[in-house]
Amino acid sequence: GKLVESGGGLVQAGGSLSIVCTASGFTFGDMAIGWFRQAPGKEREEISCINNRDGSTVYRDFAKGRFTISSDNAKDTVTLQIDNLRPDDTAVYYCATNRFFFCSFRSFDRYNFHSWGQGTQVTVSS
Repeated sequence: GKLVESGGGLVQAGGSLSIVCTASGFTFGDMAIGWFRQAPGKEREEISCINNRDGSTVYRDFAKGRFTISSDNAKDTVTLQIDNLRPDDTAVYYCATNRFFFCSFRSFDRYNFHSWGQGTQVTVSS
């Protein structure tokens, strides 16, 4: 299977952006897909994940309130909406799928994910 991110770009601080992860070659309804980001010089960090089987979601603390993850089983896509963007949101955003087909707060670790997309750049100007 393959995951492809899209929708990144240059946005002014305070704006909103939706980025999309499109899956192919997977049984989408069985997947748990996570969003991650990596800023220059920093480690890749988990943002949020969604379990397509039941729609449950997990958010890292910093992502609660400004980030919203959603899944469209008809289109095989997972969208991450980011509101009130800040310059420190600037990063390459990646999606990946969980090896165990389920994401929980305790298991939401990038090492449990595979089939990483190529990433999409989000740049927030002040």
